[in-house]
Amino acid sequence: MKNSFLFIVCVLLGTSILQAQTNERPLIEQTIQLYFDGWMTGDTTKVGKAMHSTCHLKVYRDGVFRNVNRAQYLSGFKPHAKEEGTSGRIKLIDFEGNIASAKCELETPKAVFTDYFNLIKVQDFWYIVDKVSTRKDK
Repeated sequence: MKNSFLFIVCVLLGTSILQAQTNERPLIEQTIQLYFDGWMTGDTTKVGKAMHSTCHLKVYRDGVFRNVNRAQYLSGFKPHAKEEGTSGRIKLIDFEGNIASAKCELETPKAVFTDYFNLIKVQDFWYIVDKVSTRKDK
């Protein structure tokens, strides 16, 4: 009887944890989609909301390593219509508790950007806290 009770408690606890984990994926995807929507239209409000205030972008291109803070990054955006042939894709999401990592691609007619995001859940919202990026011209 004691073993049966312990088994039932473990199954219920495991189910609750699995359910909580399953519910996080759409929330992570929502943050990334917000970033995509802002990036593709130059909307700094959307991009800024997806990024935590401490977020940094790191990129190595043309022999130069750059570490750009959130304010510097957002200052490079200008509002524009979404360009034909521009899209964003989430390739992979891995998460545990309140941390996550995502591999994403943003494609334009001229280039494909591969971004790796580190995210953290603060209260009820997932934020991008760190980004590394590379660009491949078409």
